[in-house]
Amino acid sequence: MFRPSFSRGLWSSIRTPPTIPLYRSTLARQTFLQPKPQNPGYRFYRQQRPARPQYQRFQGGSGNIWQRWAARPTFYREVGGLTTVAGGFYVFNLETVPVSGRRRFNCISSEWEKSQGEAGYQQILQEYSGRILPEWHPATQQVRRVLERLIPQSGLEGEEWEVHVIQSDEVNAFVIPGGKVFVFSGILPICGDDDGVAAVLGHEIAHNVAHHTAERMSQALPLFLINIILSYSIGVPEGISRLVTDLVVARPGGRKQEAEADYIGLLMMAQSCYNPEAAVRLWQRMAQAQKGEPPQFLSTHPSNHNRQEKIQEWLPQAREKQDLSDCHATSSYASDFKRALSSVGW
Repeated sequence: MFRPSFSRGLWSSIRTPPTIPLYRSTLARQTFLQPKPQNPGYRFYRQQRPARPQYQRFQGGSGNIWQRWAARPTFYREVGGLTTVAGGFYVFNLETVPVSGRRRFNCISSEWEKSQGEAGYQQILQEYSGRILPEWHPATQQVRRVLERLIPQSGLEGEEWEVHVIQSDEVNAFVIPGGKVFVFSGILPICGDDDGVAAVLGHEIAHNVAHHTAERMSQALPLFLINIILSYSIGVPEGISRLVTDLVVARPGGRKQEAEADYIGLLMMAQSCYNPEAAVRLWQRMAQAQKGEPPQFLSTHPSNHNRQEKIQEWLPQAREKQDLSDCHATSSYASDFKRALSSVGW
C-alpha cells in the first residue's frame, strides 16, 4: 500500500481523530442531556423523550356525568353509602299483602292512594257525563245488590261506596281507591247473573284490598332509576330502555297483581255465599268474547286460559271458605223456599 514519505510521528499527528461520544460533547450535554434532579439514581435523561401517559379512570374529567363520577377518588365509598341507604329504604317499606300473604315493596300510604283516587274519580265523572245510568235502572240495581253482599267480606266497610254503571259496549269494570265503582254495561251480558257480577266485582274490589294502585306508584321510582342507568351509564337508547323495563318489570308485575286479585276476589265471593265456580264460567265466556288476545308476555293481564286454570286450582280453598261462612245452610233454606213457592197452586 502506497504511503507518503513522512515520519511516523508526523503521520500520527495528521490522522483523523477518533469520534468523540455524544454524551461527552459539551454542546450535546447542554442541548440534549440534563441532570435529573428528582431522581438522583439516574445521572442523565433525554429532554426530548415524551412523558409516559399515566392511567386515569375514564380519562379524568372527560366523558358523561357517570364517567366523571366514577373518576372521583371517593366513588366506591359513595356507591356503598347510596346502596346502604337504598337497601334500608327498601327493607323498611316491605309489607305483606292481605289474604294472599305476598311480600312486596310499597312506600305509598293508603291516604295518598285515596287522594289520587279522588282526583281520578272527578275526571272519570266528567269524561262519561251523560252516559251514567240512573240509580233506578235494573243494571245499576243489580250491581249495587251484589256489591252490598261483598263489602262486609272485603274489610273496607268504612269506604264511601258509590256505584256507577256506564252505558257502553266496552267490556270493562274497575273500582277506584275510596270505594268508587264503575261498571260498563257491555260486561253485564258476559257476567250473565249475580254470580258472574260477583266474580267481576270481587276481582275489582280485591285490587283495593291489596292496595295495588299504591304498589304501582311505588314501582315508578325504581323503574325511573333503572331507565336512567340503562340510558346514561350503559348507553342504551331511552326508547329501548323503557321497552326493556316494561317487558321485564312492569308487565310481569301487572300480571302478578291481576292473578292476586283473582285469588282474593274468588275467596271474597265464596265468603259472600256466591258460587265460586261461576268465576271459571265467566272467564270461559270472556275468552269467547275476546278472541285474538295478544300473547300473555305482551299483556299486563294473564290470558283467559291461564286464569281458568288458576281458579280451578283455588276452588277447594274457596269452597272451604264458603263452608266456614255458613253459606251451605243459607243456600239450603233458599232452595227449600224456592221449592215451596213452586208447589203452591195459584
